[in-house]
Amino acid sequence: MADLKLEHVTKRYEDVTAVKDMNLDISDGEFICFVGPSGCGKSTTMETIAGLTIPTEGSIYIDDREVTNLPPKDRGIAMVFQNIALFPHMDVYDNISFGLRLRDYPQDEIDRRVDRAADIVQLEDMLNRMPDEMSGGQRQRVAIARAIVREPDVFLMDEPLANLDAKLKVHMRTELQRLHKELDTTIIYVTHDQEEAMTMSDRIAVLNDGQLQQIAAPLTCYNEPDNLFVAGFIGSPSMNLVEGTVSNNAVETENFSVEFDPATIEGIGPGDDVTLGVRPEDVYPAEEATELAHPSGTIGARSDVLEPMGDEIFVYLLLGDGETSMSQETATDDQLLMSIDPDSDMAEGDDIEVVLDRQNIHLFDNETGDALTHRIAEMAGESEASTTQAETGD
Repeated sequence: MADLKLEHVTKRYEDVTAVKDMNLDISDGEFICFVGPSGCGKSTTMETIAGLTIPTEGSIYIDDREVTNLPPKDRGIAMVFQNIALFPHMDVYDNISFGLRLRDYPQDEIDRRVDRAADIVQLEDMLNRMPDEMSGGQRQRVAIARAIVREPDVFLMDEPLANLDAKLKVHMRTELQRLHKELDTTIIYVTHDQEEAMTMSDRIAVLNDGQLQQIAAPLTCYNEPDNLFVAGFIGSPSMNLVEGTVSNNAVETENFSVEFDPATIEGIGPGDDVTLGVRPEDVYPAEEATELAHPSGTIGARSDVLEPMGDEIFVYLLLGDGETSMSQETATDDQLLMSIDPDSDMAEGDDIEVVLDRQNIHLFDNETGDALTHRIAEMAGESEASTTQAETGD
């Protein structure tokens, strides 16, 4: 086990900067996921940690030992790749033990490590099988066992589940979480799959254009995104984002306004251009919002497309004169996405009124993209009323 630190790591390829001034502190035993769109720098960052590429600037430390210029074999790391790359002519035992045999480990030590790794990934009865006699998930476990026998300080996993089908991915996510608990080791995991990141990691590092946007617990990234990029990237479907302007007592958008007192939030004042963010689960049909402590005013809309998902229905709403929503990828200020109960009798084309939960409305600075607040529940007088209620017990 080991902690890991990146200090001002930058990687340039001629006129392209793949990683920009990356600073990371990863604690011993943490499970960290790197997420971001294609080309964001997550795999390049992983490769600099592994020693597969040398950073243009900056330093890398594993357990307080600088490894910036060391070859991969001397860093105390083991990698699991998207491409499993097993030797097809070797059985499971030989695939797992190959690296140990190259390093001339004693046979009894090789046997001990292979038996332990096979037991951890539940392959103890398959050591004599050939790769072509195994399922995709079993072959992936062979690749993980091959990394385990190294007994590394840090595991690096670069999209190891990307080639598996959906059901097998869910199973292997569970296996990796169990593996992390059993080994109690540091794992850095690259993925573009938000479900993997949200369900497996202790913290998520969100990257974009080679820069670290936020590193925090999964639910913190979801509920308290640091900026517009994280707000729009984390969550599937993504957060509704609507541009507006702050007035004396509201955020005014093209098709609706949400009242609040700007004086209750530092850094916000009348005339400021902001982006209002609200997640689909915080948009409610007006008749179902009676229990909300701080609902917005009603917003007129028309249901355009309904997507039943089993445990919920996503409703694409048209606001004002909006004619078609198409998809969340092409969403505009004329649209909102709402999540409703699967038993709802709402139909496409219905004219409805919706409200927003102001306790879960986010505001972002249009110029910098930085988050200004993650709730605008307090109106002038509401804070005093809440305090009075708390004191009197009413």
